[in-house]
Amino acid sequence: MPGPLEGYKVVDLSQVVSGPLATMLMADQGAEVVKVEPLTGPGDVTRLPSFAKGGLPAFYINNNRGKRSLGIDVRTDEGRQVVLDLAAEADVVVQNFRPGACDRLGIGYEAVKAVNPDIIYCSISGFGPTGPYADRPVLDPVIQGLTAMISRQLNPEVPFPDMVRHLVADKSTALTACQAITAALLVREKGGGGQHIDVPMLDACMYFYWPDGMTDQTMLDEDASGGFRLAEVYNLTDCADGKIVYFVMNDPQRHALYDAVGHPEWKEDPRFCDMMAMTVPENFQAIGILLAEAFAAMPKAEVLEKLVAADVPCGPILDGAEAVVDAQVIHNGSLAEWEHPEAGRIRQPVPAARFEKTPASVAASASVRGADNDDILTELGRTPDQIDALRAAGTIN
Repeated sequence: MPGPLEGYKVVDLSQVVSGPLATMLMADQGAEVVKVEPLTGPGDVTRLPSFAKGGLPAFYINNNRGKRSLGIDVRTDEGRQVVLDLAAEADVVVQNFRPGACDRLGIGYEAVKAVNPDIIYCSISGFGPTGPYADRPVLDPVIQGLTAMISRQLNPEVPFPDMVRHLVADKSTALTACQAITAALLVREKGGGGQHIDVPMLDACMYFYWPDGMTDQTMLDEDASGGFRLAEVYNLTDCADGKIVYFVMNDPQRHALYDAVGHPEWKEDPRFCDMMAMTVPENFQAIGILLAEAFAAMPKAEVLEKLVAADVPCGPILDGAEAVVDAQVIHNGSLAEWEHPEAGRIRQPVPAARFEKTPASVAASASVRGADNDDILTELGRTPDQIDALRAAGTIN
């Protein structure tokens, strides 16, 4: 059964994560995606060899499975025309170069719109198309810093801030872009035509971080109450033989927590009896000390068993090798394994959204740079002699 985006064609001009992950999700959902890669260096920089086999690194595959690759020099007239011919038959174009770069190459929105007025053209940038930072290069941690995320990634036991050690800004931007593109496709289906979408990483990450990370910056009136940010109350919990994580969000869970650690009397103590009492800093600190002492006397297996029985959200701290064989992960089928002819056996997550009638699936393929040149160019009407001439001229690999 075809996926929900079956029949849509996407031209992916982007590199690294913010664009490629967005278009990979579209490929997982059935879209036909052609990834256009430069001939300089390795192509997409995620092709640099790390955890690689058969010329295909894990980082590249994890953002580009299910796509065909066209290795081409878009700085040449012939290369530019190939990209425009691709865009003329496509529904979506995605790029994540600095503002103005694609325009200078002749493959920006206006150039593509001229050959395909109904195109959905998504431009991802670090800071936006204009403004004081627009021309600056960007990497994920820079966005983390500007959105206050780094300053608040603070473990009380390690009194200095740190980065989120995965590409949270890139990946939140990718999800934002993919959602925006599908929304624009829906508008087009309703007769609204094509359009240009700008997705600044700064804005996408700020939107992603704001709901819980910036509660103290939300209420602007001076008479608004104080409170706690989640960054201040999220902690790992030390048991007698290791760490666990748990969190309580309401009074029944808090009372169940007290029972689980053997102190039901705390439910009657006015300092600790309900969540409202926990908004008083002195009470919160006092119960934190008592809970730490109670947990430290209990083995983590016993703690987890009691917390689970008491319906308190909790779990162990798994490492990577443990996470991929976790019982719920296996039950959900969260991960899939597939065989690549050069890269060998590969394990990756399946699309998280489960469609009842149009299921998405792992597109079990990944191309080395330019592997699909001949097929793509033939589909665009180029003859074998023309393809040979492009290769001889260095326009394609």
